[in-house]
Amino acid sequence: MRQVCLIVPCYDEERRLRRDTLLEFLRTRPHASLCLVDDGSSDGTLKALEALSVDGGGRILVQKLTKNSGKAEAVRQGVLYASSLERFSFLGYWDADLSTPLSQVDLLLAALEADPQRMFALGSRVKRLGSDIDRRATRHYLGRVFSTMASQLFDLPVYDSQCGAKLFRSEVARPLFGTPFVTKWLFDVELLVRLRRHLGQKEFLNASIEVPLTAWKEMGGSKLRLSHMLRVPIDLLRIRSRG
Repeated sequence: MRQVCLIVPCYDEERRLRRDTLLEFLRTRPHASLCLVDDGSSDGTLKALEALSVDGGGRILVQKLTKNSGKAEAVRQGVLYASSLERFSFLGYWDADLSTPLSQVDLLLAALEADPQRMFALGSRVKRLGSDIDRRATRHYLGRVFSTMASQLFDLPVYDSQCGAKLFRSEVARPLFGTPFVTKWLFDVELLVRLRRHLGQKEFLNASIEVPLTAWKEMGGSKLRLSHMLRVPIDLLRIRSRG
């Protein structure tokens, strides 16, 4: 199986870092690596990541950003670094709280490998029979409002753009992540806009796929604040102005 690397942005995650889960993921998936990006943490996150890297046997990369730049830039820097190594056929990013279990990468990887035209796979938190999606009702409905706004504004037929589990082929890393994002929190939408611009509308629809997750659990300690939510309309318009 071809090599895959997941970028995990980490900001003040010293106490929440689930080292045993990360190491078990690598133990059971010899084709996988992790790139842990310390986003200018103020606690002992960097030290914890470096210690974890030692135990990872060369399959845990650690990148340090000198100042806190936000999730979008941390992911962007991690993708560009991992891509520059030219070792990985697939790259992706995952939330550090592991609200999406790392095992779900198998679903996204299978979706991409099933069709060579597919370039970008998005995890989707669809609550349905046979799945274990644990999400507060308020977050769910706010997510539906946001997705409807984004879908209408950008003509994107996407159900759940904001799920923190994405996987893509390495050849689109540079077109998608080569330049800084317009916003810090809505870069998931901006990625889709960039991919469509890079491929064209028809190819974009064939190259993108949403993959319903079988498990997802809402975790406490989210760094998303009310101020970020209030900026959503402005940030969406900023993305559109660049699109």
